[in-house]
Amino acid sequence: MVEAEDAGEVAASDPDARGLTRRGPFEVGDRVQLTDPKGRLHTITLETGREFHTHAGRLAHDDLIGEPDGTVVANSSGTEYLALRPLLADYVMSMPRGAAVIYPKDSAQIVTMADIFPGARVVEAGVGSGALSMSLLRAIGDNGELVSFERREDFADIARGNARAFFGREHPAWRVVVGDLVEALPTAVEAGTVDRVVLDMLAPWECLDAVADAMLPGGVLICYVATTTQLSRVAEGIRSHGGYTEPNAWESLVRGWHLEGLAVRPEHRMHGHTGFLVTTRRLAPGVTPPERTRRPAKGSQSPPADVEEAEWDAADLGERPVSEKKVRRVRRTVTQTSEP
Repeated sequence: MVEAEDAGEVAASDPDARGLTRRGPFEVGDRVQLTDPKGRLHTITLETGREFHTHAGRLAHDDLIGEPDGTVVANSSGTEYLALRPLLADYVMSMPRGAAVIYPKDSAQIVTMADIFPGARVVEAGVGSGALSMSLLRAIGDNGELVSFERREDFADIARGNARAFFGREHPAWRVVVGDLVEALPTAVEAGTVDRVVLDMLAPWECLDAVADAMLPGGVLICYVATTTQLSRVAEGIRSHGGYTEPNAWESLVRGWHLEGLAVRPEHRMHGHTGFLVTTRRLAPGVTPPERTRRPAKGSQSPPADVEEAEWDAADLGERPVSEKKVRRVRRTVTQTSEP
């Protein structure tokens, strides 16, 4: 077993280990979060000879290289900055993005309520900008496997670049598949081998059959949806499928607090609704779920099976469309900055 001091030396000498442990003095290539006296945050990537400039003065990167995490440095005008390596939550909220990200408050609940464990085999769709993927990779570790499906290759490239920049290397447990989950899942993983499935998509109910075939009995499916219409559709789809347990659904709201002397009160702004989470578990093959005994509410019946519905898109849910020009720019920037 490696002693604590020896482990620190290994982390300092092994770039891959440093990328995952994020310990030790600041080095060239490290991302550093600077907090000024007014609480404003600035994230920089350390390079020899470079300077960080604001209207208040300049700060040499060389003044940070070799200093311990959690140090205070002053710029040319004497303004002091607290320097820390950004946490995953900090990085997610400031990283380049093409698609909208799942907020840390929801990622944390997904990891916990879906019981994502070290060594788990997890399937995810879609990837977006990679925010949830990084939380899942943290949870499963190097010995797990995360297979992420994304229809858009440009989004997949942005996600790969963001994850590579954060971890400092290509994560050994991650495989990104560009394609539709329903079509690609049967060839990407062996049937009956997946522990957990996370769906962040417009119409997750369309994937229930493919997911059921891929999952182990007792496995957990968790869906992230934005609207009550989606929430109702996926819940009824799970019930009518017959191969899953009764779904559970909830949302989480986070309200920060202002702490200053006796002025302790809720913040004026809060992270309100971002999305709903729906969980269910895979039943053993051939098992029929117990019949629901509670009386369904009026209007709870699913629409007839022969009713044809138009394909959903983001505009139907009130989401602002992502500019293709912005996606190309973010993809180019992320690819360039994350390459060693």
